[in-house]
Order: sequence, then C-alpha cells, then structure tokens
Amino acid sequence: MKARRGRSIDTIFVLIIFSIFSFSVLMVLMLGAGIYRNIHDISRDGEDERIALSFVRTKIRNMDNYDSVAVGEFDGNTALFIYQTIGDRLFRTAIYSRDGWIYELFADAGLTLSGAGGMRIAPVESLNFEKTELGLLRVSAGDLSILLAPRAVQHN
Repeated sequence: MKARRGRSIDTIFVLIIFSIFSFSVLMVLMLGAGIYRNIHDISRDGEDERIALSFVRTKIRNMDNYDSVAVGEFDGNTALFIYQTIGDRLFRTAIYSRDGWIYELFADAGLTLSGAGGMRIAPVESLNFEKTELGLLRVSAGDLSILLAPRAVQHN
C-alpha cells in the first residue's frame, strides 16, 4: 500500500514539474514573439526614408561633377536638380517630393517643368535638400538625414 502511494506522489510530482516547465516555455515563446514584433515594426518604420536617401545618394554619385548639382524650388518644395550634357544638349533631372512620394523628372533643361510629369519612385514622408556652407549636400527624408559630398570627376 505504501509503495502504491509513493508511486502516486511521484506521478503527481512529475506532472507538476512538467506543467511548470510547459508554462515556462510558453511564456518565453510569447515574450520572444512580442520582442520580434517590436523590432520588426521599428525597422519597417524607417524603411521608406532609407530607400529615398539611397536613391538620392546613388543619383549624386553617378553625376558628372559637383557643379552639376543645384538645390532649388520645384512644385512648391525644395528639389534637387542634376544637370548633364548629352551630345550637345543640356538636360535636367529634378528629384522632389509630392503627395507623399519621391519623384524624378528628366527633361531638356530649357523646358518649363510641372511636378505632375515626374515618375513616382518610392513613398516618403518628406524630402528636403540643402547645400551647407562647407559645400556638402544635406538630404533629409522623414526623421533621417545624410550629408553627401558629391565627387568631382576629372575629364581629360
């Protein structure tokens, strides 16, 4: 009788330990899922801004020389203008934001441009350009900002 009672207590003890272990595993999994969700949300929040800044940085790095970059007003916002000569004609690329999107518009430099004619690139909260006193270009998209030093290409 004592042996049978001892096995019952052992069985109950094992079940209690297993239940505590299972509950602990469940709690760790739930906490991990919450942490993962928060990290994912934080990284997704700045994704559009990082795409916009990467786009502008690539455009600047592919230009002919520093003098071909200008900052000005376009479609009611600040815009980046990149000038390049193709053949014997001067062309202008305007990069600007409108209605929550970054746009690019490539056209002959002599034409009067309208913001409605640009190609939609990526969503962005806001996009601003500014040339600093040191000759650097500050590009801000949403809460993110970068400084660019356009390279000067020597033509021989």
